[in-house]
Amino acid sequence: MIVEMRAGTTVEEIDGVVQRAKSLGLSVQLNLGTSKAVVAILGNNTGSLPTDVFAVLPGVESVTRIMKPYKLASREFKSEDSKVEVGDVAIGGKQIVVMAGPCAVESEEQMMAAAEIVKKAGARVLRGGAFKPRTSPFSFQGLEEEGLKLLARVRKQFAMPVVTEVVDNHEVALVAGSADILQVGARNMQNFTLLTEVGKSQSPVILKRGFACTVTEWLTAADYLLAEGNQRVILCERGIRTFETSTRFSMDISSIPVIKRASHLPVIVDPSHAAGHYSLVPAIARAAIAAGADGLLIEVHPNPKEALVDGLQSLTPSDFVRLMGELRTIARAVGRDI
Repeated sequence: MIVEMRAGTTVEEIDGVVQRAKSLGLSVQLNLGTSKAVVAILGNNTGSLPTDVFAVLPGVESVTRIMKPYKLASREFKSEDSKVEVGDVAIGGKQIVVMAGPCAVESEEQMMAAAEIVKKAGARVLRGGAFKPRTSPFSFQGLEEEGLKLLARVRKQFAMPVVTEVVDNHEVALVAGSADILQVGARNMQNFTLLTEVGKSQSPVILKRGFACTVTEWLTAADYLLAEGNQRVILCERGIRTFETSTRFSMDISSIPVIKRASHLPVIVDPSHAAGHYSLVPAIARAAIAAGADGLLIEVHPNPKEALVDGLQSLTPSDFVRLMGELRTIARAVGRDI
């Protein structure tokens, strides 16, 4: 249930709505916009409550039921686009933000080289996986805590925000100490215990779409983060599993405009995991920008032939430089910058 307050309403009137909700055993989330305040009333029994319970309160302009499963991620709760700020980088604004780097942290030399390459080419955020959840237990699982220490050193050396994946709810604080953005991977999109802990951290978070999940399920998962008061949520489309086998996953480009219509959250695209092959990454990246994505998460390795993880889908430095030039042209064509 969404309670819209009149323009110029007082703090006391907003608090009156909040206190009425709490007296009914309900929880609330506030969206204090520039023109008016919106109060989301959350709970299992809101559907059985008459809207008049809140409509009669001073300062209330309207009360609306949200019929979608997701509430806080919806446009009904917040009509204007959200921006997630990480240092001097803003995701969700006019500028398209490119995040790039190797899939896995392998060594200090590798990460230093990768950071220099992607920053010089125009990337604003460095990616690198310290913890690597793999399908096989015999595959390289990442350098873990040592990898986090390497990311922290590279971040300091290049003054560049870092994004890395968190895979365990007990390690959220540990990862947040070395990374500027926490990534929740596709396999963990519906790991609700992990989502709750990441939400409590208040760290910026990239929530990847599960490879067998609908857009509605994806946005409902985002509500777990938002329900903890963490407003710094970025969605990431990375492809879904279909009957098609010519690519690693099927990139659902249509999810970008669907998200833009249904949600206020920024959405970025990972073309590398969808493609599964470096030769297909540029085309998917270009399509994502044309479709309205707010950013890209691209795998770039100083020497893909020596990569311990996903070398086949990683761009070489020269390929990445070339792609960045192409993306700038497309960004200008849709009225944006990189």
